[in-house]
Amino acid sequence: MKRKSEMEGELVKISAGQAILEGNLAVPESARGIVLFAHGSGSSRHSPRNRYVAQVLNNAELATLLIDLLTADEEIVDAQTRHLRFDIGFLAQRLVEVTKWLEQNPDTRTLRIGYFGPSTGAAAALVAASERPVVRAIVSRGGRPDLAGSALLHVKAPTLLIVGGDDLPVIEMNKEAMKQLSSEKKLAIVPGASHLFEEPGTLEEVARLATDWFVQHLH
Repeated sequence: MKRKSEMEGELVKISAGQAILEGNLAVPESARGIVLFAHGSGSSRHSPRNRYVAQVLNNAELATLLIDLLTADEEIVDAQTRHLRFDIGFLAQRLVEVTKWLEQNPDTRTLRIGYFGPSTGAAAALVAASERPVVRAIVSRGGRPDLAGSALLHVKAPTLLIVGGDDLPVIEMNKEAMKQLSSEKKLAIVPGASHLFEEPGTLEEVARLATDWFVQHLH
């Protein structure tokens, strides 16, 4: 089920178990790859940062799907308890279901699949990718790949970890996770950037790095 929106592409509704997840799908005519955004830590498909990155990817002829891994009711509960955003196994399973949908959907089934994971969404992306070898590339933005645990050992997809230069605790967490990854991997540190990349020019650098990585591995 989908509805057209000029600003955000198509609104799609995807079944994941008993839940119905909402996302925004944009598929440029010449796209050969699609990037699935795995939102975490209270973020959503409406995040201005993620929508900006998605637009840059679309301009590079990459399709994007910004998906809410939690339903509206689950978001309300999580806003009070904050437990679902850190349930990496739960989020990863939702991501697997969405990935299966991409593999079957007529508009996306021929496209090579990549994951973009901010915050805890990065861990969910890595866990899901360890279960779905169809995933060809992963980018983590200010992510917590360390929360993926032993799944890191089974990830085959080339993985780019982007961290802000001023986000010192997360830099160390990413360095530790890098040691566990046996796939092609790279750590990119953006100078002067904090955890949310709110400083001038830093989000643009994230988008550039991510686009280069996905173009290399999905085109």
